[in-house]
Amino acid sequence: MSQINVNGGTLDAVEQGTGKPLLLLHSLLADRSVFDRVVPALAAGRRVVVPDLPGFGGSSSAGSAIEGFADRLAELFPALDLGSDTDVLGNGFGGFVASALAIRHGHLFDRLVLADTGVEFSDAGKAAFHAMAGRVREHGMEGVVDIAMKRLFPDTFIEANPDVIAERREALVKTDPVLFAQACEALAALDLKASIGSIRNRTLVLVGGLDAATPPPMSHELARSIPGAELVELPGLGHAPMVQDPDGFVRAISGFLGLEAGARMRSV
Repeated sequence: MSQINVNGGTLDAVEQGTGKPLLLLHSLLADRSVFDRVVPALAAGRRVVVPDLPGFGGSSSAGSAIEGFADRLAELFPALDLGSDTDVLGNGFGGFVASALAIRHGHLFDRLVLADTGVEFSDAGKAAFHAMAGRVREHGMEGVVDIAMKRLFPDTFIEANPDVIAERREALVKTDPVLFAQACEALAALDLKASIGSIRNRTLVLVGGLDAATPPPMSHELARSIPGAELVELPGLGHAPMVQDPDGFVRAISGFLGLEAGARMRSV
């Protein structure tokens, strides 16, 4: 683990492996540990860098706008000597940040994977974020943790995997409630329609077929909006496919990212 000093703040990141860099950006409802089950397989042939997003874990806040998150992440590239061959993968909120990163700083990296994200939220989706922000301000992170689990995973997975759910709950309640509420409001205000078509990075859009947080139609719209983007839907999976089916998640991105054929999960 390392604290990286960047202009205006710090980013806390871990890395594993060597080779072409791969930057992983986590969702609103998780911290960087959400990738723990897939990092060993990905790091078999890549230098995998996993930061806590600004305002999460040990990373300082970068304000309440998605553009500020993206600009802060852009500063990680020179700080860690991440070249233009770096690939970027974002899940959920991290996917929105990755999209903004590509729009504003796409020259810094190579390929882009956007998992369970979109262009903007519906009115109902925006209302859900406003409601979560209000609950967090009134009750702290415990006020949204049950809602978060249902947004991350299908009910059948929650019922069958109590240990995984306990792990994810423990990670989420450590989040700063003030900064979490700010991130909720940032997502409610987000609208990338006018700029998403400017992305020129080769892009894979990935979505769980049962994603309740960013439903599949959002990813279908996203794929249509980015020139040449590919789309893969993962049946039976929710908003955090890297947790629900780590091996399937790695297989789904392996061809696009040029990972070794037949890569298999390792125990963690």
